[in-house]
Amino acid sequence: MINRKLYKIIRTTLTVVILLLLPLYILVQIIFPDTSKNEKAAAEFVGKETCIECHQAEYDDWTGSDHDLAMDYATDSTVLGDFNNATLFANNQTNKFYKKDNKFYVFTDGDDGKMHEFEVKYVFGYTPLQQYLVEFEGGRLQTLALTWNTEAGNWYYMPDSTYKDMNVDYANWLHWTNQAQNWNSMCADCHSTNLKKGYDTNTDSYHTTWSEIDVSCEACHGPASEHLKWANLAEYARKDFVNFGLTIKTSGIDNVQYVDNCVRCHSRRVALSDFDFHSQNIYNHTIPSLPIEPNWHIDGQIKDEDYVYASFTQSRMFMNDIQCNDCHNVHSGKLILDGNELCLQCHKAEDYDTKTHTFHKGIGETGEAVISDSGVLFEVGSGTECINCHMHGQNYMGVDYRRDHSFRIPRPDLSEINGTPNACNQCHKDKSNNWSKTYIEKWFGISRPFQYGEAFTAAKNGKDSADVNLKKIIDNDLYPVSIRSAAFNYLSVNPGNDKLITQALQNIEPAIRLAALSQFNIASEKDVATLLPLLYDETKAVRLEVANMLFFLDQNLIPKKYKKAYDEVLAERFDALVYNSDFPGGKFNLANYYYGKKNYKKAEHYYLASIEQDVELHIAEMNLANLYSTIGEPLKAEKILEEYISNDPENGIALYNYGLILSENKKYEESLKYLIKASKLSSQNGRIDYNIAMLYDFFGDKINAEKYLKISIDKDNQTFPGYSNLLNFYNQNGYKNKAEELSKEMKNKFPNQF
Repeated sequence: MINRKLYKIIRTTLTVVILLLLPLYILVQIIFPDTSKNEKAAAEFVGKETCIECHQAEYDDWTGSDHDLAMDYATDSTVLGDFNNATLFANNQTNKFYKKDNKFYVFTDGDDGKMHEFEVKYVFGYTPLQQYLVEFEGGRLQTLALTWNTEAGNWYYMPDSTYKDMNVDYANWLHWTNQAQNWNSMCADCHSTNLKKGYDTNTDSYHTTWSEIDVSCEACHGPASEHLKWANLAEYARKDFVNFGLTIKTSGIDNVQYVDNCVRCHSRRVALSDFDFHSQNIYNHTIPSLPIEPNWHIDGQIKDEDYVYASFTQSRMFMNDIQCNDCHNVHSGKLILDGNELCLQCHKAEDYDTKTHTFHKGIGETGEAVISDSGVLFEVGSGTECINCHMHGQNYMGVDYRRDHSFRIPRPDLSEINGTPNACNQCHKDKSNNWSKTYIEKWFGISRPFQYGEAFTAAKNGKDSADVNLKKIIDNDLYPVSIRSAAFNYLSVNPGNDKLITQALQNIEPAIRLAALSQFNIASEKDVATLLPLLYDETKAVRLEVANMLFFLDQNLIPKKYKKAYDEVLAERFDALVYNSDFPGGKFNLANYYYGKKNYKKAEHYYLASIEQDVELHIAEMNLANLYSTIGEPLKAEKILEEYISNDPENGIALYNYGLILSENKKYEESLKYLIKASKLSSQNGRIDYNIAMLYDFFGDKINAEKYLKISIDKDNQTFPGYSNLLNFYNQNGYKNKAEELSKEMKNKFPNQF
């Protein structure tokens, strides 16, 4: 039998010991935490099949959606195009579509300009068009220009509508066999799940991988292995999991965070790396383009493809906390309500869904249909639909009608000022802007609110007052961040703007910091000191831009205490350059990096590679010429620049460089001719005129030498170096009186320099 008295003593003693040890245990855990429990395994992709059991309704919505059908293998069930020995005459050739051995083939022009047979390996998209992918060496998948219109049921040649009058032959970067139509870099990351581009810059080849061929659950929610663990635990055991074990939050977030979840695909952008599912800042892997010219109209309306983000984030809807799922079922992609009911969720029907607001005929009333400038038929009654006045659209890729998500008020008055479209005249294309303006004023009065496009147009036209309105936009957080950022691009080069730009470097918004950096001018060591703290910026895109700005400066300007941070950011920058080096522009940027590192052999390699990939990337030719001049091969430089200016004879910088190279090759008279032409084209580069002066001095023409030294002073805003050059000229040529007079003027003008 158990000795109850002894048991009680032991139990009491142990309880006291446990209670005494508990604070000690807690203290130990605080000082020496057991990190093994907190170390989370990296989440892995597990596939959509694992989601169905708990999320059947969402899966059913997704099935058959544009995301589900974004890409697939070419089979009888997925190929929609007519491959029954069909033909299409386009690009001055007869293209053929047929099947052989149960595979799909196209007979069209290849990368040598000759006709070849190509097997279709994958289908791309579903409606309103379907494209087809062909496999090439080096892991490349290329998108055929021959496209199937799924609504009209016919083949069409996309360059006829997308690249009108551009003569897209096999040598052109836009040809279907070249980089502009490369799936790996241009399309893949938004049409598949867990995409790794896998570009090898050394072999110029791809090893692209994905976990699922289409846009599946984990493309938006992130890898779900930890979520499965969470789901299989009892309720009490789930407390250690954040966001149900998913890496991407899609609930309990504001509309900015929500829309940012879509930005990597639904925007024009620059990618810094493969998508980072764990990053909470989109600017750590993506830089969305601002809605500015030339890809947007000057007032932010859609022009080239924008994929919605840049439009929506400048809208009043977005500024009033509206997000994607307020209108769209995000799993099916379909609208959650039909017609005006969608807008009447927020806008009162008695105010907006009335004849006194739309002023257009309703369905069933007598009238005539109109065909818009995009070729879309609008029946009588469609003028009463909110989207046709506030979300007008245009065709992309030939047949894909997409609506402008900036939700703007039609402004035919601004069409006259800005040269921009408006919904009234996009439908009534046979009428004038003034015709529409008259009706708008009749219906809604004369008064109109200020629109930021007015400030941008004024700046573009060189109006002195433009900076005032631009500053108001930048400083006013009631304007969208994208528009405040865009305003920096239109600021004049004026010292009065320096303070505004410098202050914006500390703005909470990464987009504004980036925009300010794009206009920040490094003119002194003080400016370098202003940039250096941004090497520690929390946002990768900002850090990389700062490194890019500092890279070509004298590296002795980087203080020792910033050296480690600078080197770390340079390594980040190099990784981003390599990631994008499959593009011609990426190769060009990588060449510039090696040039800055004085690795001229690699710089030459990537300049040549970028030119080979895109024969119209003429800026690479100019930099290559500079490289040849630097390494003592001026004849090579001369030959390249001669070819460059034959393509761009009015480029002042190219003419200047060509003039210098000619002088270096002792062709002085020819050099002078090109330098004078460059001077006429360059109103703010006094260095050109200084070189002209030195040539005239060499020829013994002192009058013209003096003339161009004075022009140089004026072009450089009368700075001390310009006056110093003129003074040296006077002293060297024995112009004593002129030298004394100028010296007095300089002492008065620059007292601290003497």
